[in-house]
Amino acid sequence: MDLTEQQRALLQEWLPSAEIVTDHSWGLIGTVVLELDVDGERYVAKAGDAADHHLARELHAHRNWLGPWTTRGRAPQLVRADDDAKLILTRFLPGELVEGTPAEGDPDTYRQAGELLAEFHGQLAVPDADYERRENQRTLDYLSKPHAIDADLAGRLRSQVESWPTPPAILVPTHGDWQPRNWLIHHGVVGIIDFGRADLRPAYTDFARLAAQQFQSAPALESAFLEGYGGDPRDPDTWQRVRLREAVNTAVWAHQVGDSAFEQQGHRMIAAALGES
Repeated sequence: MDLTEQQRALLQEWLPSAEIVTDHSWGLIGTVVLELDVDGERYVAKAGDAADHHLARELHAHRNWLGPWTTRGRAPQLVRADDDAKLILTRFLPGELVEGTPAEGDPDTYRQAGELLAEFHGQLAVPDADYERRENQRTLDYLSKPHAIDADLAGRLRSQVESWPTPPAILVPTHGDWQPRNWLIHHGVVGIIDFGRADLRPAYTDFARLAAQQFQSAPALESAFLEGYGGDPRDPDTWQRVRLREAVNTAVWAHQVGDSAFEQQGHRMIAAALGES
């Protein structure tokens, strides 16, 4: 994947002498992520392709919600951006990705992550009477796309989602992919990256990916996270709906982009949410 001519021109204008240090692009979606060096100063440029819808959310988060973190060096600071070109330039946030390191099994990492998340969620609260209906429909739409979920199981899932109530919800700023692959550790301090899924949602939705992964095998990490967060916003009924939505959406989305490992995780999440694992 490459930058467009417009993105290249803007980056040349913003950082004329920049040299590419590392290409951090994921490869499964059309987002380019480049670590750049300018006379010893590090930056990260993130660019979306024509089909991208993540950059707008990331830019909105930078402009409206990241202040409590960026002022303390816990998230990257926005330097320049161009909405039309789908290009964002931030200062490089030093650190090592938590995923796959000893920090991923350290309760203090999760205590810090809980504290940071509570601070993020606490900035704003908006009532929304239509959120649950929209999310139910989104999951039904996913089930209508190509996927590898067994046909009988897909029918059961569809019937279950169609039966769910649609109570009003309280929405807060959420990260949308809150897990160790988006946390950095630097001298023992946790920082946060990647805001392409940031949006207004119920607070408990940011617990879903941890609950499906790290919390499954290490309850002590969940306890540390809740200690840092200051409580547990999950209630049984809404949490069950979130678990099943997240599971279906994961399995179908991963199938669409060809991420087989993540797709299998989605299938495991479906089984766990249904009590069949």
